[in-house]
Amino acid sequence: MTYSSSSSSSSSSSSSSSSSSSSCLKVNNITNKDGTAGPVIAGITTVNSTGYMKLPVGPTEYRGGRDRGLIFCGYNGSGFDNTIDFITISTLGNATNFGDTTFARETNDSGFSSSTRGFVVGGSNQPTSSPGRTNIIDYTTISSTGNTFDFGDLTVARYGVAGVSNSTRGIGMGGDSPTFVSTIDYVTMSSLGNASFFGDLTLAISRCASFQSPTRGVAACGQTPTSQNIIQYITITSTGNAQDFGDATYSAGQTAGASNSVRGIFAGGTNINTINYVTIASTGDAIDFGDLITARREDGALSSSTRWIIAGGYNDASGLRLNSIEYVTIMTTGNAQDFGDLTVGRSGTSCCSDAHGGLG
Repeated sequence: MTYSSSSSSSSSSSSSSSSSSSSCLKVNNITNKDGTAGPVIAGITTVNSTGYMKLPVGPTEYRGGRDRGLIFCGYNGSGFDNTIDFITISTLGNATNFGDTTFARETNDSGFSSSTRGFVVGGSNQPTSSPGRTNIIDYTTISSTGNTFDFGDLTVARYGVAGVSNSTRGIGMGGDSPTFVSTIDYVTMSSLGNASFFGDLTLAISRCASFQSPTRGVAACGQTPTSQNIIQYITITSTGNAQDFGDATYSAGQTAGASNSVRGIFAGGTNINTINYVTIASTGDAIDFGDLITARREDGALSSSTRWIIAGGYNDASGLRLNSIEYVTIMTTGNAQDFGDLTVGRSGTSCCSDAHGGLG
């Protein structure tokens, strides 16, 4: 092995210096005889540098893909369904099977999520004339595939809960048990356990559309049991009662909503194909966005920072449970376009994603 001349002189001058000085041997100047290869460094080695690289930690499935949407369960026309489908939000195409929920039921837009975990909240697995409501909260890891697990229980068993979340807290608003309730519950999504009481909506209501920014959760329209056009909001990181936000352009229950961090979009209801939007940080009445391809109710919606997606539902004119998925670009206006199909046509679905507006 040879040393470059600059290394040699550095070494000689070091040897003649005081004992407090140390030699400086530059590794990039060390080669073999023909200069084609450098050294193999063995033993304990330290590096002194102003630059650094932070390596990811933890299992890959908990790091978050930030482009996946999940569609949970529903009613397929002949029975309650426990199917979970997933889609890649930034592409177009049909959904793929993800796994199953802990039991078959319909829920109606009751999903929420962090960047790693997706949740479906409450629901019913009996006819709506029956008091068969559940308080179960299911969760799964969004970036993997597989079945859901039991997370805990709502404070009140109910169907038609409006779900919102930021990166840490998931919230379920309203519902019917089968009487209509104004209850708002919350959970810390990274843990397991039962929900805690958050506050009350401005009125007892069920089957609202819901969406969020990192600070606000919004519930739009809904049934009391008559169809409503009210929009109300909460501050996610606090606790307390909801406040009035404004009004939708139409009255409906069984609607679905999702958002990026700026704009919330909701659509649908009985014989309705209307899409509305609001600016979440302000308050005021909704504005017409465009129209769905197919009028639908009892559907679910999810989003990324750029794209809003609605999936499944029931079409009153045809009497069919839909398998169609539609989308719009959130920061524009205009009519929805075809995205693809679910693996099973069903109504009473709930959705979530790892890239929604509550995650920033």
